[in-house]
Amino acid sequence: MGFEQEAFEAIMGDASGGMAMWDEVRRAGKGESFVLRYLAKHGSATPSQLAAALKVSSGRISAVLGALEKKGYVVRAIDPEDRRGIRVTLTAAGEEQINRYRDEMRAHICWVFSQMGERRTRELVELIGEFSAYLSLCKPGGPTPTPEQVKEAFAGRETH
Repeated sequence: MGFEQEAFEAIMGDASGGMAMWDEVRRAGKGESFVLRYLAKHGSATPSQLAAALKVSSGRISAVLGALEKKGYVVRAIDPEDRRGIRVTLTAAGEEQINRYRDEMRAHICWVFSQMGERRTRELVELIGEFSAYLSLCKPGGPTPTPEQVKEAFAGRETH
């Protein structure tokens, strides 16, 4: 096994090895938190747009919206542009919930960085940037990026 495969297995094991924070992040991406973040970014949406973005059934999105509505985080109303449709929008309480979630995540991540120290944190940030640049070139089912594509992705970066 080459170092590339070993690194992949180590990262996947560390990232999904039952750590509570990663489990919560995965859960957040599959329901209520995802819908709240989507609405914060897009302003409002139809239930079918939310279902497509979340890649779930209309029944599942209906259940998520019902739970968010009970908590007072979203409202569903008739679309003023299409009276047959429904628009979902955030409430002030929903916006506050997003802010709490973001602030909590920031605090946890900053704590981790404080444990790692400045030098290692800066190295990590640089490496993640490099990793992301390479990864941005990879498309599911697509070919391996060409040297020209790699050069273009790193144009303006100091190192690669």
